[in-house]
Amino acid sequence: QLQLVESGGGLVQPGGSLRLSCAASRFTLDYYAIGWFRQAPGKEREGVSCISSSDGTTYYADSVKGRFTISRDNAKNTVYLQMNSLKPEDTAVYYCAAQAPGPFRLCVSLLTNRFGSWGQGTQVTVSS
Repeated sequence: QLQLVESGGGLVQPGGSLRLSCAASRFTLDYYAIGWFRQAPGKEREGVSCISSSDGTTYYADSVKGRFTISRDNAKNTVYLQMNSLKPEDTAVYYCAAQAPGPFRLCVSLLTNRFGSWGQGTQVTVSS
């Protein structure tokens, strides 16, 4: 089974940046769509960004568009989420998830129940 491990979370001041990593083992990520999700205390898990398996097309939720960038490094079997201009409302546990096949329409939906493999999450706290 595909295993995913997130890293890169931490405490950052508003306006700061973090880069999250999602490293995969046992299977290559080439054939998977990878989504980033987040869950704040007392709130439902929501989709943040996604990169498709077919052509690497990316998708962003409106709340992060222009601030976050998703990318994949197939050689390292890792997907990244570069987060800039962070806001306190970005505070949450961030999860990466994978699903194959991973067409772009899967990314557009960013439904948690459409992704079968999940990492354990990494905490991001934006606070002064």
